Amino acid sequence: MDPQLTQILQFVGDILPYVAVITVAGVAGSVLSTWLKIKNGYPLSNSWGFPLHPKTDRESAERITLLTNENAQLRAQLGSLNDRLQTVERIVTDQPGRLARDIDALVDKGGRA
Repeated sequence: MDPQLTQILQFVGDILPYVAVITVAGVAGSVLSTWLKIKNGYPLSNSWGFPLHPKTDRESAERITLLTNENAQLRAQLGSLNDRLQTVERIVTDQPGRLARDIDALVDKGGRA
């Protein structure tokens, strides 16, 4: 056999285990990454970053609309509750004499009307 060919085969034989380990590590890392994405609910994407299964059907659009409306209602309700809480905090932290005067002033206004 040719000594140069023997030398090339020896080099390939020496480097082949390293290439195999690097390849296995890359595939295992990719599988682990995909498994973690699925486990934690992240959307899967292709190598260009585009989602594999985009959800643009009618049911999803209706659900988004309903959730948006519910979010707006909850924000309005939260604002109302925040105003009421500020009023209660003001009543609780005000001096008792001032609160009694304010109530008496409102009663006097109501009686005169």
